[in-house]
Amino acid sequence: MGMARRRRPADMIVRNINDKEVLDTTYIAHGGAIAQMILDRRTLQEIGFLAIARLDPGKEIEAHVDPMEEIYFIADGSAEMRVDDEKRQVTAGDAVWIPAGSVHALLNNGDQECTILVVASPAW
Repeated sequence: MGMARRRRPADMIVRNINDKEVLDTTYIAHGGAIAQMILDRRTLQEIGFLAIARLDPGKEIEAHVDPMEEIYFIADGSAEMRVDDEKRQVTAGDAVWIPAGSVHALLNNGDQECTILVVASPAW
């Protein structure tokens, strides 16, 4: 009983945030952010997705629960991050771990757009 070999992509996959495949996925994320899927299950084998979201001042990614572990990486701007009962101000360069099943929200309480990258992985 040998382990099955995992499929390997034949070619390197590179996506740019301005590629049609990314722009075609534009959606409103949890009531506040304009988001796009950079890479998702159409391409990825183990990771759920990599998304980019832009949150204007005063806008909020409303409190929600996901069935997967996530990381929010603040690429630009600042915001107030909430994970369960804890709130913390986060700024560019911060990465926030969000356990599967945790209530989380992000409020742009700054005066410029906040850009975040979101990496999600299914709870195995």
